[in-house]
Amino acid sequence: QVQVVESGGGLVQAGGSLGLSCQASGTIASINAMGWYRQAPGKQRELVAVITNTDTTNVATSVKGRFTISRDHAENTVHLRMNSLKVEDTAVYYCHADIRTTMRASWIRYWGQGTQVTVSS
Repeated sequence: QVQVVESGGGLVQAGGSLGLSCQASGTIASINAMGWYRQAPGKQRELVAVITNTDTTNVATSVKGRFTISRDHAENTVHLRMNSLKVEDTAVYYCHADIRTTMRASWIRYWGQGTQVTVSS
């Protein structure tokens, strides 16, 4: 069994900073990519940032230069540092981890429960 648990988030004023963390645990043989998506009310879920097992990153244009994704491989954890937050960054942020439970198993994308980030003007 695999669990993906997010922490962080909350309420911040525009221009402020927040950090999110996400840890995968359980029966894990290997983790490929980990990353963050977000979903604002009435909108589709969108990619924020992703980092591979070789620390290659892909960051959405809308947050590039403001958000930084990093990873602790030993702790199966991914972090998202969010600076210069804007009102339009308000959303529920979801973490994912692409995991194999054995070395012969298929990759499965596991999701966290989501954490609310609210940026006030």
